[in-house]
Amino acid sequence: MTGLNKGLQKIEVALKWDPSPLGEPPHDLDIVAGTYRAADPYGAPAYLVHFDSRSPDGTINLNRDSRTGQGLGTDESMTLELERLSSEYARVVVGITIQQGSGRKTFGDVPNTSVRILNGYTELMTSDFTGVSEATSATVAVFTRDDAGEWGIQSAIRGFDADPEGFGQLMGKDYS
Repeated sequence: MTGLNKGLQKIEVALKWDPSPLGEPPHDLDIVAGTYRAADPYGAPAYLVHFDSRSPDGTINLNRDSRTGQGLGTDESMTLELERLSSEYARVVVGITIQQGSGRKTFGDVPNTSVRILNGYTELMTSDFTGVSEATSATVAVFTRDDAGEWGIQSAIRGFDADPEGFGQLMGKDYS
């Protein structure tokens, strides 16, 4: 990419959903990002960023964490500063998982769930999870660095029947 188009730099992942009905256990969804080394882009994640954590170098941060989906607008938000990420890393996989503490819940059980990914003010992708309504976790995007050091995005909506811990180990595998 040349000229004014400098590729992907600062990404925002915004997640929202409706709260559960009165008297029901809350829906608790979480954004998860796995970072993979260039030497092993489909191996175990170098690190995961999710609720109560951030990347060791401060390039990936969860800015907002909701445990209920209550509020206006975005319920959870994560920022990925790809332009600052060490060249040691060539792949970042972003996914959404549902906490299963109050019994099994799928995306189809959580009303008005949606995710939006932005590069600055430019919308890169959006999903309402209808294609993975029976899943408890899903990848939504894969960011990869090319040989020139520029980052690109691939929409990667793929559902999993996994709890948050298991999902963190599955999300970055090569499923092609």
